[in-house]
Amino acid sequence: MTLREHIIELRNRLLISVLAIVIGTVAAWFFYDEAFRFLTHPFRTSITELALKNDQPKPLLTFPGVGDPLTFRIKISALMGVVAAGPIWLFQLWAFIAPGLHRNEKKWAVLFAAIAAPLFAGGMAVAYWTLPKGIAILISFTPEQIQNLVELPHYLDFVIRTMLVFGIAFLIPLIVVLLNMLGVVPSSVLGKFRPYIILVIFIFAAVATPSGDPFTMCLLAIPMCLLFFIAEVITRVLDKRKARQAEELLAD
Repeated sequence: MTLREHIIELRNRLLISVLAIVIGTVAAWFFYDEAFRFLTHPFRTSITELALKNDQPKPLLTFPGVGDPLTFRIKISALMGVVAAGPIWLFQLWAFIAPGLHRNEKKWAVLFAAIAAPLFAGGMAVAYWTLPKGIAILISFTPEQIQNLVELPHYLDFVIRTMLVFGIAFLIPLIVVLLNMLGVVPSSVLGKFRPYIILVIFIFAAVATPSGDPFTMCLLAIPMCLLFFIAEVITRVLDKRKARQAEELLAD
């Protein structure tokens, strides 16, 4: 395939992807109320918890400007459109890349995607579950007789950033296994530096979590440590298999 044909194929696949996202965004416009309730559920849950503990003025979600409700709805719809059209634009990306891969590379790419998707989704689910507690802890620092007015655009950025951080963090053990398979990180190195790696994980969790509270930090760091231990076990099994294969080759 010539360079011009590659460019034409890329253009066509980009057009299909953009069209799918636009259609998804238009369709998501009509499900805005459901999406709004889903995104604000952690805040409403945290407010309920705080109301049971003290008599402070109730925190409220607000829009800072006249046109912000419309802008916010467009932003939510576009975000839902990207997520809803995910299977289409991911397939277009794969269809463009796959012809240049060898059969073995395709197998590993499919395996990586099959494992990465549940890990990423699991990380985002854990983030959504921890958000009410993290928000409640942060809002609890509001001085007495002061009402906390949370701007919705900033709240949305906070929620999305938290969920993305958790999702990406849950992929780190998978990357460790891939580096081991490539021969970059032996299992012996992981075992030797395990205490330092755990320390780095907790530091990463403290820095990466937008809320910064100890509860959210631990709920990110502890699953990461467990996933790291699983990754270390897998790397040990892989290294033993490599050593056994090397011995068989030498014997032959």
